[in-house]
Amino acid sequence: MASIFMDKMQQPSEEQFETTLGNSFFVWIQIKKHLSEQYGDLTEEWKYYNSKSGWIMKLFLKKRNLLFLTVQENSFTLSLVFGDKAVAVVEQSDLPAGIKERLSSARQYAEGRGISFDVIDDSQLEIIKKLLDIKVKN
Repeated sequence: MASIFMDKMQQPSEEQFETTLGNSFFVWIQIKKHLSEQYGDLTEEWKYYNSKSGWIMKLFLKKRNLLFLTVQENSFTLSLVFGDKAVAVVEQSDLPAGIKERLSSARQYAEGRGISFDVIDDSQLEIIKKLLDIKVKN
């Protein structure tokens, strides 16, 4: 899904980001809080990809890319990419079978396998945190 921020000449501001996410901004804050408390300083970077996807935020732990965040009105899509080792850990975890199936059946790229979540509220927050923990540790 494309970002709501499509103007190549205007990187989204923090105010635009927060306002556009609406109530889902709270979920984003919880994700960042979890990661920073567990693993340290994070860096956000906006990148304009192309006219089809627009501006997407990348979140880094040191120089490691943790996730991609695509902004929609009152929600966001969170995308994660897992290497083979992390995929194996997910498959052995207590995560829901549907999540394991989505990841194991995802197309394999050089960077790994990807999984995305459309986030409107905190209903998937614990699953996202577990997946991020596995990604960071593997």
